[in-house]
Amino acid sequence: MANVSIPIPRTCLSIRNYSTKHPRFTTSASPFTITCSVVREAELDGSENNKPRLLNFNTIKGVACGILAACAVSSASFPVTAATQRLPPLSTEPNRCERAFVGNTIGQANGVYDKPLDLRKCDFSNDKSNLKGKSLTAALMSDAKFDGADMTEVIMSKAYAVGASFRGVDFSNAVLDRVNFGKADLKGAVFRNTVLSGSTFDEAKLEDVVFEDTIIGYIDLQKICRNTSIGEDGRAELGCR
Repeated sequence: MANVSIPIPRTCLSIRNYSTKHPRFTTSASPFTITCSVVREAELDGSENNKPRLLNFNTIKGVACGILAACAVSSASFPVTAATQRLPPLSTEPNRCERAFVGNTIGQANGVYDKPLDLRKCDFSNDKSNLKGKSLTAALMSDAKFDGADMTEVIMSKAYAVGASFRGVDFSNAVLDRVNFGKADLKGAVFRNTVLSGSTFDEAKLEDVVFEDTIIGYIDLQKICRNTSIGEDGRAELGCR
């Protein structure tokens, strides 16, 4: 019986020193190995009746092993692809910023939208009426300004707000689940009775933020409590230890 070892890579697959007698697939980083076996003719009783069975068995087994290896490669490489995914180019739509005043008309909490909502680099500072209660699910908000805006009852599920500015924004009664607030400026923002489950605040500025009656999961709470910019009052409201 001849063995064919197929180590599955985390990042890429390369074929080195290929041999028709004993092919070996090698990589620099392989979390696991798939081993396939091929039955030789000598391992059966040698009768003529067994030869078709031998061919069919090896063919089926080879195809099955190939499918298994392909699936494993796809599964192993998917996280890398997702991790390196880039944002789409900035929309050239003339009134793309004004689309926030209408919002997404479908989807809401599941993040589905009828058309991408690109609010990157838009300035909504001190807007007190146009954003209130809008559905901004899955919106792209990086580098946008919302300072002083009224965003009460807004739905921002799965929004991408990395590097955006929300200084003094009122998010009371809003649904902000699974929002990426990485490196965002949220100084003085109000999260009163706000849903924050699944949202991340890596390197965000959270000085003087109000977290009164915030709805947040235990694991998410542990993560946000690691942010050293949160003041004593904010930590007490969150229940950070």
